[in-house]
Amino acid sequence: MTTHRGYAEGPYGQIHYRDTGEGVALLLFHQSPMSHRQYDSVYDLLHDRGIRAIGVDTPGFGMSDPPDFVPTIQDYARIAPALLDHLGIERAFALGHHTGAQVATEVAALVPDRIMGLILNGPTPFSDDARATSLKHVEINEKGFKAQPDGMHLAKAFKSRMTFANKDTKWPLTTRYIAEQFGGLGPFWYGHHAAFVYDHAASIKTISHPTLILTNTGDQIYDLAQETREMRPDFAYAEIEGGGIDIVDEKPDEWVEAVTAFIGELYATAE
Repeated sequence: MTTHRGYAEGPYGQIHYRDTGEGVALLLFHQSPMSHRQYDSVYDLLHDRGIRAIGVDTPGFGMSDPPDFVPTIQDYARIAPALLDHLGIERAFALGHHTGAQVATEVAALVPDRIMGLILNGPTPFSDDARATSLKHVEINEKGFKAQPDGMHLAKAFKSRMTFANKDTKWPLTTRYIAEQFGGLGPFWYGHHAAFVYDHAASIKTISHPTLILTNTGDQIYDLAQETREMRPDFAYAEIEGGGIDIVDEKPDEWVEAVTAFIGELYATAE
């Protein structure tokens, strides 16, 4: 497999992406505060199953240029048409994990004719109270972040990130995760701020595309996937046992099986 890394001109500057180049197109949107590298474990596996996997750095994360304002999920979604045009792709599937699931939802709303189906890996229909509480946390712990001269902020970030991990998460990967948090081109708090301002519960109700709810029992927001399932019993559903918020790295084979089964069935029907 030849992986192409490149840039497309977007509404806020350059959009960085990784493209496996062949097969049914699938846009991959990462959780916050990470990058397209969230999917490093599955690019090859998806390619081998006939999927053209396109990992996207959300504006301000990874190597994508940041906007010059505090963005919303809707703003993040506006990069998708430019990227599809750049790659010469008329229609694609869209998949997102946590914050990325919100972005994928808005991409489908923005350019419905260009999206064949959605995969919401960890949908987030938070209540208004839960979103308000989370925004306070972002204000204090992320927006209020200050680097310390002895570098202890890195140790603190590592320890905090490991509290969301489980026995399947390997600490060298957690090192990479926090490097991505601090290594983006924009403020890392933008991602979670956008996620908790956004009302995913409202937008989930409006989805008209074929959609898969993908979750794992060890995800910290597993209960929200069950709420989504109750809200939209017409959606397909797939569940992986165990894992945590790093399920793509923890159980890549099972994750790819769930993703490709959904896309394969829909694509075969469309053909």
